[in-house]
Amino acid sequence: MSERLNYASKALTPDLSAAFELALADARDGDLAPVQHVIDGGPVAEGEIFTWEDPAAAPGRVVTEAHAATPDVVGRAVAAARAARKGWRALTGAERVEHLRCSQREFDERKVEIAGVISAETGKSRLEALGEAEEVVDLVKTYADQVEQSPESFATRMNTADPGETNTDLLRPYGAFGVIGPFNFPAALCVNMSAAALLAGNTVVLKPSAKAPRSGALIGEVLAKHVPAGVLNVVQGHAYVGQALAESDVDGIAFTGSAGVGWDLLRNLAAGPYAKPVLAEMGGKNVAVVGRTADLEAAAEGIARSAFGLSGQKCSACSRVVVHSAVHDDLVDRIAARVAEMSLAAPEDPGAFLGPVIDGVAVARFERAAELAKKDGRINAGGARPQGLEGHFVQPTLVTDLPLGHELTREELFLPFVTVTCVDSFQEALDEANATNYGLSAGVFSREQQEIDDFLDQIDAGVVYVNRRSGATTGAWPGIQSFCGWKASGSSGKGGLGPWYLQGFMREQSRTLPVS
Repeated sequence: MSERLNYASKALTPDLSAAFELALADARDGDLAPVQHVIDGGPVAEGEIFTWEDPAAAPGRVVTEAHAATPDVVGRAVAAARAARKGWRALTGAERVEHLRCSQREFDERKVEIAGVISAETGKSRLEALGEAEEVVDLVKTYADQVEQSPESFATRMNTADPGETNTDLLRPYGAFGVIGPFNFPAALCVNMSAAALLAGNTVVLKPSAKAPRSGALIGEVLAKHVPAGVLNVVQGHAYVGQALAESDVDGIAFTGSAGVGWDLLRNLAAGPYAKPVLAEMGGKNVAVVGRTADLEAAAEGIARSAFGLSGQKCSACSRVVVHSAVHDDLVDRIAARVAEMSLAAPEDPGAFLGPVIDGVAVARFERAAELAKKDGRINAGGARPQGLEGHFVQPTLVTDLPLGHELTREELFLPFVTVTCVDSFQEALDEANATNYGLSAGVFSREQQEIDDFLDQIDAGVVYVNRRSGATTGAWPGIQSFCGWKASGSSGKGGLGPWYLQGFMREQSRTLPVS
């Protein structure tokens, strides 16, 4: 696939679109054996088989079968990772980079295949799925480049008070990391966490989402193929497998998912004789602030793309708009008009902008939110299940007139559902923007430089965008934007995709040695 995509892309070439359709059909209908675990370099077919159904189809269309790991399988995977620690960390950074570059090249060759599997399991549109497959490649490249550009072992020569000594400060790997992946970016975020851990010198046990097991298995297959046995292991299964991994003898956990689970992991891994690191990215309730001087057409486009892309199932999706009263009605009308033009369809439809939500639980959450919106506010667009579509489809929904502080403006829904709050000043808008526990991403639309400066100074979010028409709160890309959540959105203060993430998988050591 020579065409370069990202999450701001709006179209595909006919050849790439046709290739995607073949890959999607193969992922849905190919003769696929149950997904196995990978332990110490080999496949392991143990544990009961569980299934995952296509969210864009009527009930019963199974797209993946997989073996669910038992506690014994998890224990063996962790033991393999621990046994491989010494040999892997003994390699130079350049040697580890070469292993990962081999994976990068294979990911690049298999992008369309990966996109087809992602789409079959999650219902992603072709643009979203192919964009994610492209991100997989760029994530490995970004982190490998960082290792190549850093001093060996991230070492820094320090001053000395004794001419007979040398002092060096360096970063060392923790050991074996457990990696727990999400369903919404089942390939990219498994790669994000695993590749960073590996390049930092750790070994890995990867647990993909049970809602996208084959996507995670593909990632594990490619990574494991290009590293020594035991360095990258994969265990499949539901939440209890992730819990068993977190409670095992790993040296740290990398996690992407809900805030509730992430903060439980942090508390639990801090409860032993010493705290183990938890690198967690945990969602958001992301806001677009719109001032009275904003370009409203740009704001409407940026908000709609961020709110409804991937059916709102992005950690960075725009789920709140806070707008000055002088332009409230005009902005709402413009967003509603864009919603009316959006194509809601299965991924085989080349015109699909958004697809289904992931499962029936998400549908039920949507129906509850819609009922609350009807009762306490006003639905300006959407608010129901679409007619004529089988699968877990819900309409992109725009809600106004909710009371200040309403739960729909505070709680993460992970749905194509955006609320609009009206305020009378820009400072009120900033206060409302910060009035949640989350702090992942935020955007502002204004032509007033002072308002932009105030936004950048006061907003409690790690990823911020100014007047971004291609995505008010979304679109972070490896090496271009870091994905660094504040408050309840992140545990480390550093973000994936950026220049400080690798260091989170390492700990500092100071060495004083005699001059030889």
